[in-house]
Amino acid sequence: MAPIGGKDAHRSDLVFLLQNDQSQPPLKTPQHVDRMKRNSGDPYWSRLETRVWTVTLLMGTCLLYCARASMPICAVSMSGYFGWDKRQSGIALGSFFWGYCVTQVAGGHLSDKVGGEKVILLSALSWGFITAVTPLAAHVTKDPLLLVSLLRFLMGLFQGVHFPALASLFSQRVRDNERAFTCSAVGCGSQLGTLLIGGVGSVLLEWYGWESVFYFAGFLTLSWGYCLSTYLLKERERIITFEDLGKGFSRSTQTSVSWKRLFRRAAVWAVIIAQLSVASTSFTLFSWVPTFFKERFPDAKGWVFNVVPWLVAIPSAIVSGLLSDYLIAQGKVVLDCNNGYH
Repeated sequence: MAPIGGKDAHRSDLVFLLQNDQSQPPLKTPQHVDRMKRNSGDPYWSRLETRVWTVTLLMGTCLLYCARASMPICAVSMSGYFGWDKRQSGIALGSFFWGYCVTQVAGGHLSDKVGGEKVILLSALSWGFITAVTPLAAHVTKDPLLLVSLLRFLMGLFQGVHFPALASLFSQRVRDNERAFTCSAVGCGSQLGTLLIGGVGSVLLEWYGWESVFYFAGFLTLSWGYCLSTYLLKERERIITFEDLGKGFSRSTQTSVSWKRLFRRAAVWAVIIAQLSVASTSFTLFSWVPTFFKERFPDAKGWVFNVVPWLVAIPSAIVSGLLSDYLIAQGKVVLDCNNGYH
């Protein structure tokens, strides 16, 4: 595979987004022309590579949510074990999102510079390790709430780069007419991971205790990271060097983005508001539904309320991806997030 990343990897995308939506012809940049060429230097994955990476990244996203949902599923048991009240349990649950919101933009920027594969791999190994050691850390400290909250905050930091890195990776490696379906297919991993940890985690919680849920998610993630590193990535793609970090924090002199013009676009604000609405509602349900059902229906089976609410999300995500690709192909989409106005 050709190396990815580069200091102007997305310059053409922003140029198209910021161009005047009058009847003038689209502005062609050298970077955009190079990306559209179908020659030996084609940066896009082949169809087979796209399928392999789609399945691999779907599994990675699945494990991302397995690790993320471990705490909500175990919150009631952990509160009883450590004597936490609702406020303390909320601190432990909410600390994840404080870290999660910090690295969103930085993760995407770093991925543009050094390559999304590197960011995804190293972040997964980090939050997988944190998940696996959470039970041990909680047992050895005198203040488990503080340490668990700190670990959840760190997990949020590392998981915050995952989806921005995916967006960067797909924009550079997946062809336009396949990108929406690939994004939605990989995004299904979030619902699949919630279903998996909701079912298996509930059984593990009942049979072996809350610690086993963290071990399950953590060690599966580390195994996935090992397989990704061994079978799909070349040696130079497995690590982020100090040189890479320097690229990540450097500012390109050839890229001039008018952020004022960007944020004047109604479509940009539509995406921001939609994401804010979806995230605020879904993460509230994600964090507190297990606690609510456990307290209101104590005799109910955990796998029922940890699995059933998320079943509809998977087919919805796949259908939305297929519909998006169809509309893009028909030229009915007002704004394609990577190519600007049609």
